[in-house]
Amino acid sequence: MAGGDADGINKFEQRHGKTRVRVGRVWKRSDGTHSFVEWSVSVSLLSDCLPAYFHGDNSDIVATDTMKNTVYVKAKECSEQISMEDFAIVLGKHFTTFYQQVTAAIIKIVEKPWERVVIAGQPHKHGFKLGSEKHTAEVVVKKSGALRVTSGIEGLALLKTTKSGFEGFVRDKYTILPETRERMLATEVTASWMYSFESLSSVPSKPLYFSERYLDVKNVLVDTFFGPPKEGVYSPSVQRTLYEMAEAVLGRFPDVLSIQLKMPNIHFLPVNLSNKENVIVKFEDDVYLPTDEPHGTIEASLSRIRIVAGNVCSGSSLA
Repeated sequence: MAGGDADGINKFEQRHGKTRVRVGRVWKRSDGTHSFVEWSVSVSLLSDCLPAYFHGDNSDIVATDTMKNTVYVKAKECSEQISMEDFAIVLGKHFTTFYQQVTAAIIKIVEKPWERVVIAGQPHKHGFKLGSEKHTAEVVVKKSGALRVTSGIEGLALLKTTKSGFEGFVRDKYTILPETRERMLATEVTASWMYSFESLSSVPSKPLYFSERYLDVKNVLVDTFFGPPKEGVYSPSVQRTLYEMAEAVLGRFPDVLSIQLKMPNIHFLPVNLSNKENVIVKFEDDVYLPTDEPHGTIEASLSRIRIVAGNVCSGSSLA
């Protein structure tokens, strides 16, 4: 939100909200099966409340405590299980329609990875265990109904013990890294993808649509990284594998407009031990020293190119 001071000289922008509102929600079916989510919700409102800053007049401020309480009320009102993207849309729509002074709402949610327990091959009706990677979402809702939905994943740890190499890179007087066609490849993927839905009316009405799409995208990322289960797929670099993963997502899902991937190269260093007399341990692609720092950082984004009124653009037009 922009405004000016009394003299009209300075530019002023502001927003306010409530962060890390933790909520657990249980949905109970008639057959005794429970579904459970744990979310950390952050709300940020862009609103016309400049008098609070300029004159100490709080009459247009939505209290952040009210935002927190709204999260719990709306969670209660969702009597059927809902994806966190849809829940973020519910919150954004509420804040932009209920309060006249609110022009836009930015809702971010991180889901803790609780997974249903399987006992003796059977899914437990009300038992859950904590998984690893986290599901993330950011939704921007404007009073006009304009929309931007971004989903993501954090902490997706992947490793393969072969079918990876690194050759032909720049060599200079500081380079000691040997070239190889046989190494381990390990990373912890952070990904975010933006959907093509640009208005509240364009969001699919299918229940749990975004939850299913999240699992679909995750599976495509994993499958592309590893390749077929028996023969795998060769990776000439983290960069090439990252691009193939991004390309596979856009190729598979027309509703995904763009994807960003961050893939650190987490090193497993070959172990060779020797002294003046003999070799104690000879490396044969079998014994490694795991390290987590320093590590390489590789990140990139891939977007669809769209032609709009004769102009080339990519991504969403929603600022």
